[in-house]
Amino acid sequence: MNALFVAAKEICDFMMAQKWNFCIIGGLAVQRWGEPRGTLDVDITVLAGLNDEKRFVKALLGAFKPRISNAENFALTNRVILLYASNNIPVDISLGCLPFEKNMMRRVVKHEFARGLRLPVCTAEDLFVMKVFAARQKDWHDAESIAIRQEGRLNTKYILKHLKTLCGFKGTPELVQQAKKVLMQR
Repeated sequence: MNALFVAAKEICDFMMAQKWNFCIIGGLAVQRWGEPRGTLDVDITVLAGLNDEKRFVKALLGAFKPRISNAENFALTNRVILLYASNNIPVDISLGCLPFEKNMMRRVVKHEFARGLRLPVCTAEDLFVMKVFAARQKDWHDAESIAIRQEGRLNTKYILKHLKTLCGFKGTPELVQQAKKVLMQR
């Protein structure tokens, strides 16, 4: 089995044992919903809420090797845990707390990444929202690939509603307009 899938399964198994709400995002989710592309790490969001992050950080750093020194402080400050799975694949775990992320967890679907390997992944709409919100060059490429592959199946009303809220907080309403262009080109 692919080393990324082995790492994803290991982390997901740990989180399932903890009974946490989580899902795969990032490059592996793009493989499900967009144009598959190379990725070197596993990206996951875990619903940690506010004021309870330390419990998640301590549990994960107690079970897996950190990628940086002072990983706990970094995680609590930046809301992302940087660690390695046991096969040394990098894993980024975002500590979710926003209403959007809570909603995303209610919509998680299982996807069979490899024979017998079914893991929780965010929906295409939620991935599109996260990619536009991140707004890096590769994220725009991913958003476009999701729109192309999911042509006619994306809930654009849902996407635009969440983007307006998130981009309003970030002060980047122009991202909503760019997202509309990507969605309407299909």
